[in-house]
Amino acid sequence: MSRIGRLPVEIPKDVEVTIGEKNHITVKGPLGKLEGKMHKDMEILSQDAQLIVKRPSDNKAHKSLHGLTRSLIANMVEGVTKGYQKVLEIHGVGYRAQKQGKKLVLNVGYSHPVEMEDPEGINVEVEGNNKIIVKGIDKQKVGNYAAKIRSVREPEPYKGKGIRYQDEYIRRKEGKTAK
Repeated sequence: MSRIGRLPVEIPKDVEVTIGEKNHITVKGPLGKLEGKMHKDMEILSQDAQLIVKRPSDNKAHKSLHGLTRSLIANMVEGVTKGYQKVLEIHGVGYRAQKQGKKLVLNVGYSHPVEMEDPEGINVEVEGNNKIIVKGIDKQKVGNYAAKIRSVREPEPYKGKGIRYQDEYIRRKEGKTAK
């Protein structure tokens, strides 16, 4: 049995979970509301402030979906209670970020500033000139938007300039040597 799939998902008191037909799940909490459609083969049961995911058989596809379904539901519950955030840092001389309304403006060494519109449900904050905090209740949207910001100027291995995650380690390369 899946080690992750067999764990129950604890539902806090201030969170309301409804399981609709065809495994359509709605999670409402203090930070907002998330909806998701889980695979039709998985059986989702609500018991004593817990959600339990069961699979119909032990074939490989069902084993994979078992853990996935449980993780997606747990992420939805955590998102509406605590929320998610990713922190990005900008390294490089003259590189900076600023917020203009709903737009994030990045000056990262190009001849023009790069403007990015904040997606629906995502909140972006800029601390100082070189720290970007992406917040939201949907883990997937937060991660995708943070990756999109990072892809504007990925960190390079020689000087380490670029946009990177806060806890990311960049392996540095040695430059050319003179003979």
